[in-house]
Amino acid sequence: GVNIAGFDFGADITGTANLTNVNPPLTALGGSDGAGQMTHFFKQDGLNVFRLPVSWQFLINSNILLGTFINALDAKNVVKYDQLVQACLSTGAKCIIDIHNYARFNNELIGQGGPTNAQFADLWAQIATVYKAEPNIIFGLMNEPHNIPDMSIWADTVQAAVTAIRQAGATTQMVLLPGNNFTSAQTFVSNGSAGNLSRVHNLDGSNTSLIFDVHKYLDSDNSGTHTECTSNHIADTFMPLAMFLKANNRMAFLTETGGGNTALCLTDFCNTLTFINANPDTYLGYVGWAAGGFSPSTYNLTMTPIGSSGNFTDQPIVAQCLVGTRNGRGIASFKKRSISR
Repeated sequence: GVNIAGFDFGADITGTANLTNVNPPLTALGGSDGAGQMTHFFKQDGLNVFRLPVSWQFLINSNILLGTFINALDAKNVVKYDQLVQACLSTGAKCIIDIHNYARFNNELIGQGGPTNAQFADLWAQIATVYKAEPNIIFGLMNEPHNIPDMSIWADTVQAAVTAIRQAGATTQMVLLPGNNFTSAQTFVSNGSAGNLSRVHNLDGSNTSLIFDVHKYLDSDNSGTHTECTSNHIADTFMPLAMFLKANNRMAFLTETGGGNTALCLTDFCNTLTFINANPDTYLGYVGWAAGGFSPSTYNLTMTPIGSSGNFTDQPIVAQCLVGTRNGRGIASFKKRSISR
């Protein structure tokens, strides 16, 4: 699938959000045609999941958290964001609600000196109450936590959100559990994310539908800020993680990944996705970054299709990798191989 960005614009890695920079990817709200993009990706390309980033601040229409349980969702902004969610659901795809705050609110760490676990849980209880009857909704608890000093405490924060979602009545939908270091797939095991998050559970004690949320870009520093790719990261990231997942009977979802529309990236990215496709017992899928409000011509990692609704043309990295590796029309040279015990 593809990330449909725009409601997250203005949010940065400190968990601060300039709400004047929000650019809803909806023509009805003066933005790009995210609904048309999703329809194209689903119908023409066969993609079946879209991630819909949004900041915590936008959902409450405030840069200030008050008290513990009085930070109600803002009715007007929720209606705006829900238009994107409904456009996604109308395609028949899975739709990931992603809180794009980097485990922070205004540079204060959730559960560790900043917003309390109760505040974070209350946010998710409200969201889950809205979408508890939608089986195609996936709850993406938090985008790219980083510089978390205590992962055991962070696991408690994640547990509070999972419990709130389940108690709100969303008992079967998938919930994505994010780790440290921008939830990097490469360090997910070594930095303690996997171990600590493994104890997060549903109300009945099971881990059914609790999926590890991982990211990995293919540029030189895993930042997703450089156009060129330097590796497919199969040997140092995706193979070792797959071995851990298989050994522990868990699954991961690669919800951000990508590269520029360059020859090297087309090779590396297609190779990466070919490997993931060959290991469906450990990797649930992948979501490329990004389309939606990003320019189809000037953004270095653009996956935004060129043209207009009904006449879209995919970017090369979408056509050859996101789509091509699944239908056999990609350019990947890496021989498919799966992990066995």
